[in-house]
Amino acid sequence: MNPPGEEATVKAPADEWGVKAPVLVTGLPRSGTSWAGKMLAAGGGVVYVNEPLNPERPPGRSPGVLNATVSHRFQYICEDNEGPWLRAFADTVALRYGYAAELRRNRSPGDLARLARNASAFTLGRLRGRRALLDDPFALFSAGWFAERLGCRVVLLVRDPVSFVASWQRLGWTVYFHELLEQPLLVRDHPAVERLRPLVGSQDRVAKAAALWGVARDVSQALDDRNPAIRLVCYEDLAADPVAGFRELYTWCGLEWSPRAARRVERACTTAGGRPDGSEGSGFAWSGLSRTAYRPMDSRRALTRHRDHLTAEEITRVRDLSRTR
Repeated sequence: MNPPGEEATVKAPADEWGVKAPVLVTGLPRSGTSWAGKMLAAGGGVVYVNEPLNPERPPGRSPGVLNATVSHRFQYICEDNEGPWLRAFADTVALRYGYAAELRRNRSPGDLARLARNASAFTLGRLRGRRALLDDPFALFSAGWFAERLGCRVVLLVRDPVSFVASWQRLGWTVYFHELLEQPLLVRDHPAVERLRPLVGSQDRVAKAAALWGVARDVSQALDDRNPAIRLVCYEDLAADPVAGFRELYTWCGLEWSPRAARRVERACTTAGGRPDGSEGSGFAWSGLSRTAYRPMDSRRALTRHRDHLTAEEITRVRDLSRTR
């Protein structure tokens, strides 16, 4: 019997991947991966690892976290090239920090501070029996490998194309398609990427972001269809009802959904975590390896916020380019 006002703790039964399986949260950048990763970490059962495949530092290029050389955004990993990646990620998901590798590359005061923070999180997490949770949008095209070779439960987020493109426009982001097209194994395994070739060198940022969204959607759907360890999640559905949505995701990932997790998710994603005037409050205490693009928010209000950065004509164009209505 639970105390009045307290929810029952929900535990997922062990399954063929095991309750200790690592978790990967991925999807295109600005699809809500940082938010979803932080919410899945809110229950305290994981060590949050931020973007080990990011080619820029920080958060990437930290061999203590991932002792392998990342040469491309959306670095593609499959069985044909997995040698260094399998060894490196086996240590990452086992929360074994590479002190020597980190010290050989990074020795500035800031690097050493990051070493201390990351190494402590890995060591304490391993001693306490926590699992690794990788939040990495750059792992999107390799999600099948993470599921099949590392035994990850993969949460693959897809966002509405208008909100996605508007978010990229607000930040002034663009994408260089050669990062994908110069990886032959990626093009071989995901031929939809060839649709990006006509836009190489284009200065039309709206068209390029919409094209990337369309390719990522098709790849994500194919990955979800053929691998039961990959779950395609609509960002808008999760943001509309975050407590119910994350409760279900916790169970699917084999994470413990507790009253603590429920309170933290609710405070971080609703106005209950904000200030009396309705503005966004602190709500969620930071934990894990780094701060990310995610900030505490009212997730329902966030659903329409970015559309203000596109004109009506641009919204119609994005819909046409992404073939959605």
